[in-house]
Amino acid sequence: MNELSQSSYLDTHVIRNIMRLEEYVKGVIVVEVKNLCKSYGPIKAIDQIHFNLKKGDVVGFLGPNGAGKSTTMKIITGFMAPTSGEAKVAGFDVFENPMEVKKRIGYLPETPPVYTDMFVKDYLQFVAELKQIPKSEIKKNVDRAIEKTHLQEVSGRLIGTLSKGFRQRVGIAQAIVSDPEVLILDEPTVGLDPKQVAEIRQLIKELKGQHTIILSTHILSEVQAVCDKAIIINKGRIVAEDSIENLEKLEKGTSILKVKLRTPYDVKSQLNGRSGILNVSGTQLDWDIQFDGRDQVHDEILNQLVLSKAGIIEFSPKRLDLEDVFLKLTYGQENLV
Repeated sequence: MNELSQSSYLDTHVIRNIMRLEEYVKGVIVVEVKNLCKSYGPIKAIDQIHFNLKKGDVVGFLGPNGAGKSTTMKIITGFMAPTSGEAKVAGFDVFENPMEVKKRIGYLPETPPVYTDMFVKDYLQFVAELKQIPKSEIKKNVDRAIEKTHLQEVSGRLIGTLSKGFRQRVGIAQAIVSDPEVLILDEPTVGLDPKQVAEIRQLIKELKGQHTIILSTHILSEVQAVCDKAIIINKGRIVAEDSIENLEKLEKGTSILKVKLRTPYDVKSQLNGRSGILNVSGTQLDWDIQFDGRDQVHDEILNQLVLSKAGIIEFSPKRLDLEDVFLKLTYGQENLV
């Protein structure tokens, strides 16, 4: 590298650092994760994770079971040390300034950290004291957390007598009792019935705009229901990061046809290998045909099925969505249809 290019590189590096510092000062970047790794012997739970979250973001941290979601969340909250890399919240390093970070984070782990032998309100007051909220503000914060999570009717009951849905609400209440900048929810609806799931999702929607929210889950519909952005992780690595709308456009130009036939016909053997055909899956009567979207290929598929004389009951397009993108990124091309 010559002196001119080296100087230019250093100037660019300095400018980027200044811009990043300004973003922290302005409160734009709230969470920064850089080159984060966690290994258990030869097994890498997460490998070179990198992302930034801005103030007010509602982000779905999405991936299959065992992808590294919970490990990443535990590191950001200071619950677990990384093997390498760094994580910062509001400019504070998770392990160099753990108390400053904990002041700014509310965390709901997969199993809510509630004491079943305590009354709801007493438990939230206890959590508020642990989080070092000034005594003069504890009652106000507890009352606000109860109101936000709609726990008024059970605030005087033992936690152990509550349904799982209400316990989950208590878990969220303890996470927001300190009014944190960042709210991390790890699988908040796991094990709940459909009604309880709907209630928790509505609660998360109501918290939008008040916190930067990270929702860690493997449930696609949950991310689509409450999040603006998604980070998709697979086998410890981030494979996609963008708005929900943009992620759904990743497969733009790819089309899928749903085909139902009256009599059995091996569509796969007849179409596989042809130009423009990406994947064919199904049974003798029901098929999903993925192709490159060209009208010519569409017409060739239709002509082949007509010539087969199998009897076409259905020949219709299938809309690609976040589920299709997720399946392709985490399980491979063959699961896109």
